[in-house]
Amino acid sequence: MPEFPIRKIAVVTEEILHEGGPAPAAPRRRAAALALVKNPYAGRYVAELQPGMEDLKPLGLILTDRLIAALGGDIAAIDGYGKGAIVGTAGEIEHGALWHVPGGYAMRARLGDAKAIVPSAMKVGAFGASLDVPLGHTNAAYVRSHFDAMTVSIPDGPRADEILFCLAMACGPRVHNRMGGLAVEDIKAGDGLR
Repeated sequence: MPEFPIRKIAVVTEEILHEGGPAPAAPRRRAAALALVKNPYAGRYVAELQPGMEDLKPLGLILTDRLIAALGGDIAAIDGYGKGAIVGTAGEIEHGALWHVPGGYAMRARLGDAKAIVPSAMKVGAFGASLDVPLGHTNAAYVRSHFDAMTVSIPDGPRADEILFCLAMACGPRVHNRMGGLAVEDIKAGDGLR
């Protein structure tokens, strides 16, 4: 089975104090945990990639645990999440898709009963490329107040034979959200949609 040696891990936190209007009662907090790993499939076509998902599961848990710690350790306060990957130029976009299970399921496992699909973005990118990681509510995909994105990058990666894997979490809705739709207090949390 392939391995994905880690070259670097970075954690970025943000506190959004306002968006040009009045200050909210509490700032919106977001965090992203990123890892640059060696891509064992770089430079060649490999027909069977799914075993690599199993190898990445420990990384998903490592990044999830760092995110929870970066956001203060209060799992109940975390109500948004997303994931993403930037594959170096010697790889292919399908290598980024390896992150769906290890990244998404790690966050769900640690957050408890999260129902909603974990939004995702991936691309092939050169050294220093950035990615807008989509965020959505953890229990209901239709909660508009939590639609967001966090732009991430690591200046010295991904190298051509690396993948940058990212997980992101948020506490609370967008500052000054006022686009209506399903309110957090009206979530049924049955099917992950509403």
